Amino acid sequence: MPEPPGSFVDRRAVLRLAGGGVLAVAAVSALTACTKEHPPELPDPLLAQEESARTDAVSAQAAIATNPDKAGVLQTIATQRGAHADALRAEIDRAIGTYGDGTTPSKRAAPPTPAAPIPPLAVSQLHTSLSQAQRSAADLSIQLSGYRAGLLGSISASCATQAGVLLT
Repeated sequence: MPEPPGSFVDRRAVLRLAGGGVLAVAAVSALTACTKEHPPELPDPLLAQEESARTDAVSAQAAIATNPDKAGVLQTIATQRGAHADALRAEIDRAIGTYGDGTTPSKRAAPPTPAAPIPPLAVSQLHTSLSQAQRSAADLSIQLSGYRAGLLGSISASCATQAGVLLT
């Protein structure tokens, strides 16, 4: 019995139909991917470390007024913690990247600054703050890898030295 006209589908027609379906699915997937909103990125974990370093630097500088006998040690701590904050900021900026014209993306977080002048801390309070910074940097260094882990390990060692040697 012969097939009625128009109902016969040859192999080429099936392949064309299947190929067109694949292209349609790919096009819809591509359009859907372009229109999805991406979840907001988490803040850089180094931001809290940078803020801690800047606060410690300002605190050590302020403590010189009430501890003139330890002015040299406190100035060293202030200088080193300031350098830690600068190194962390440089890494945060590097991770964000810059455009070809030298500008940075709009999602760049500004460096934290202490909101108000910090009253002079007792040396024991600065010791506590440095010990907390040491533990925090060490804990975070275990979670990260590469340069960031090394940077935090170095900062942790420096804070341990500042708290355990310089302020004792």
